[in-house]
Amino acid sequence: MKAIVYERNGDPSVLDLVDRPVPEPGAGEVLVRMAVSGVNPTDWKSRRNSPPDGWQIPGQDGAGVVEAVGEGVDPDLIGERVWVWEAAWQRQWGTTAEYTLVPVRQAVRLGPAPFELGAALGIPFLTAHRCLTAGEFMPDTLRAGALADHTVLVQGGAGAVGNAAIQLARWADATVIATVSSAEKAQLAASAGASFVINYREQDVVEEVHKIAPDGVHTIVEVSPARNASTDVQVLRHGGAVCMYADNGGAEVSIPIRAMMAPNARWQFVLVYTEPKAAKAQGVKDVAAAASQGGIRVGADAGLPLHYYPLAEAAAAHQAVEDSTVGKVLIMTSDA
Repeated sequence: MKAIVYERNGDPSVLDLVDRPVPEPGAGEVLVRMAVSGVNPTDWKSRRNSPPDGWQIPGQDGAGVVEAVGEGVDPDLIGERVWVWEAAWQRQWGTTAEYTLVPVRQAVRLGPAPFELGAALGIPFLTAHRCLTAGEFMPDTLRAGALADHTVLVQGGAGAVGNAAIQLARWADATVIATVSSAEKAQLAASAGASFVINYREQDVVEEVHKIAPDGVHTIVEVSPARNASTDVQVLRHGGAVCMYADNGGAEVSIPIRAMMAPNARWQFVLVYTEPKAAKAQGVKDVAAAASQGGIRVGADAGLPLHYYPLAEAAAAHQAVEDSTVGKVLIMTSDA
């Protein structure tokens, strides 16, 4: 099979297109012929560290067709269209290849939805799910109506996780306020479904949020806590949560202790790979449900423009993500 790899003792910036034997699924595993691999920031960031087992195929997310199953796995899965999550987390077989090998729980039925949608679901939507379910006022599970009467602030509504948070929150019937830095990004956030969009370069975010939610917002999906902490403090309601999933704009955040004690506020750190197992399982279930019910879309009309690269140009795809290309970068791995 054709695969993209980087190697221990090699230059981590180099991604080589190589031939590898197609792996055999072991007990509890499935072999997936990949159609599309979704690229995330962690894919290129992880290359800073040498892979522990000599070589690594990058790519956590993707979609394709189950081609073989290991012992203990229902053979009826063969031929199923699936989306894959965390394929390369502590494993060598990422999604940037013609085939990947994952535990069966990490291959989720996609149904007739496009592979491009499946490849976009993993890290962004599971991260967003955790952000939307970790607060005192927030439910443990998302479904239609679960966030009715809730107001969610998405800081950075045009990013991949921001887009996912908007779509999931709207599917669950929340009022969603998104912040952006330009008119172009405002259109993307609105296309994703944001109820209100604030351009923070031209508007006072605190003032605008309080016009919409005088008592404050229930939760904040935060991409840049170092920059936005002072704003978040002023717009969070009693018992609200700031869910931080990235460190854009600074590696440390300062929080006024007394100002956050009175409302019993929560500042929640989120890393999708290490979140509690029960929360991860619920996230996979809910994201799959949202996708099957039409609550998740991809493409420019969903606020998530798609950018396609062939397998041989995986390095360019990684560079596009590193350069903060707006939208979803996809690598076409085969014709599955």
